[in-house]
Amino acid sequence: MVPSTLKNVNAQASGIRADVPRSYERRSTKRNGGNAILVFKVNPLGQVPALVLPGGEVMTESAAILVWLADRYPDAGLAPLPTDERRPAFLRWMAYVSSAIYGLAWVRGDPMRLVSDERQAELVLDRIADRRADCWRWMDAQIEPRCFLLGEELSVLDLYVATVSRWSPRRRRFYREAPRMAEVVRRVDADPRLAELWEARFPFHEGWEG
Repeated sequence: MVPSTLKNVNAQASGIRADVPRSYERRSTKRNGGNAILVFKVNPLGQVPALVLPGGEVMTESAAILVWLADRYPDAGLAPLPTDERRPAFLRWMAYVSSAIYGLAWVRGDPMRLVSDERQAELVLDRIADRRADCWRWMDAQIEPRCFLLGEELSVLDLYVATVSRWSPRRRRFYREAPRMAEVVRRVDADPRLAELWEARFPFHEGWEG
């Protein structure tokens, strides 16, 4: 079993699809959380996901972990190979989702990290939602999805977008801003290979789309 400390739906889904030997641990990232010390021991920034490789090396950053998993287990077909003409687009959009959209999670989790007036916190949250919506709209205008975002096969990029699009400003707005990608994420939601994972981590309860 690969020892890992990993709290990330994307990476878990990738591990399932690639049939990777693995173990997962869900930990609090709050410094006063009961087991937070274990997270900070693995990643001094206290952020997840964090992947501990068999040799003890630690990997952080969700996009890096997903690309590594896809490249480490190429038979799973979770990413275009380095020689594939789709590879540049794959790397581009993995980095884009990570930096332009996922990266705002640090501020959204606690707006007071950047502002001193609590009355500004709600405005910060609104502007983060608007910024993410703008980023989704721009990506939708640039990408040409087919069955999935890069073609006919499910990739870690599809898993990444399907998960991150659940966050603020939530799916209903995502559907409006990114109608072409909306078809893809609905297809990922309905993929029977991921049904057990979604049920455990992101169940489709009433009102989940926002």
